[in-house]
Amino acid sequence: MPAKSKAQQKAAGAALSAKRGDTPRSKLKGASKEMAEHMTEKQLEDFAKGSIKGKPEHVD
Repeated sequence: MPAKSKAQQKAAGAALSAKRGDTPRSKLKGASKEMAEHMTEKQLEDFAKGSIKGKPEHVD
């Protein structure tokens, strides 16, 4: 399931980075912190992949 907005995609990318150990989890906040805690690495990859072209910044 790919992200529906740029913000979701950025949050998933940050959470994936922390999950892989590239970024300290203490740097995460908000949605990315929740994603890192509750989603698997595979789910985060699926959510973060794809082009951001044509996606809205935020979804209501």
